[in-house]
Amino acid sequence: MSQLTDFERGRIIGRWEAGESTRDIAGALNHSQSQVTRAIKAFKEEHQTTIASRSGRPSALNDRDVRQVKRITKKNRNKPIEQITDSVNESLSTSICSATVRNYLHEEGYYSRVALRKPFVSGKNRQKRLKWCKERKNWNIEWNYIIWSDESRYTLHQSDGRQRVWRLPKEKYDVDCLVPTFKHGGGGVMVWGCFVNNCLGPLVVIDGKINGKGYQELLRDNLLPFLDGLGDGSFTFQDDNAPVHTAGVVIQWKEANLISSLPWPAQSPDLNPIEHVWDQLEKAIRKRNPPKNTNELVSFLIEEWANLDRHYLQKLVDSMPRRVQAVIDSKGNPTKY
Repeated sequence: MSQLTDFERGRIIGRWEAGESTRDIAGALNHSQSQVTRAIKAFKEEHQTTIASRSGRPSALNDRDVRQVKRITKKNRNKPIEQITDSVNESLSTSICSATVRNYLHEEGYYSRVALRKPFVSGKNRQKRLKWCKERKNWNIEWNYIIWSDESRYTLHQSDGRQRVWRLPKEKYDVDCLVPTFKHGGGGVMVWGCFVNNCLGPLVVIDGKINGKGYQELLRDNLLPFLDGLGDGSFTFQDDNAPVHTAGVVIQWKEANLISSLPWPAQSPDLNPIEHVWDQLEKAIRKRNPPKNTNELVSFLIEEWANLDRHYLQKLVDSMPRRVQAVIDSKGNPTKY
């Protein structure tokens, strides 16, 4: 990275004293933000505006080379530093080691972080999510009358399957810094649950693979009694677009029993607050001694479900306007929720 001249340092200090931010100064003068920050720090601490004599090896890369390193890193966020270094050396006239590349990336704010895992959202479904949220961006108390439901699977043992990416702190939720996840089967215990507002519904253990007829029977035996217990109020039932939820027998049963359903955009777990309930349940289970078998796991799940904080449920429902706005802001992409 080339050294700033006395004139360049003077321009930086002048703009800083005029109230400009380091980011704005870096952009206006075509310097890296780290160079600007160091120049200002030297001025504040030592009143230094001229080039200080220095010892040691000169910088291996100039500003253009550093920008190339950043471009290569952004295209290979999930690659190890050794592979990024190989790509850098192929594109530059000089040859540097992995430690040098890492140091330059750290100086520019890039660090290797564990990538967040977020469900994959296709382009078509991004548009559907965006449309759904725009139609409901002014909802407020309406969310108190939605019965949120879903299935979740719990296993005796879990692996985090972590992957790392090179990113800036502000890029945590950028699409190319996420690890997309997809729904799939697997061993363990499958449960179905629901809640509305701060009222917790039943937790049902699903025995084996469920089909449309089985799901219709599950709703008959559990959703209807829950609705009866809620008393007066016009409630709307939410479930996602899983094939068993949209089977003809289920749709016909809902219509026959006057069950009002909330239209749902595909690939939208971040819009369903029950996903956080599942996470809370998972944390409660993991705080206990590990279950010895699936029967004990079921027992733990039922106990911890009953212990869920009702105020927590209400906070989740209260978060819906923020969730909707977050999807709008991200143009339909996955959000932090």
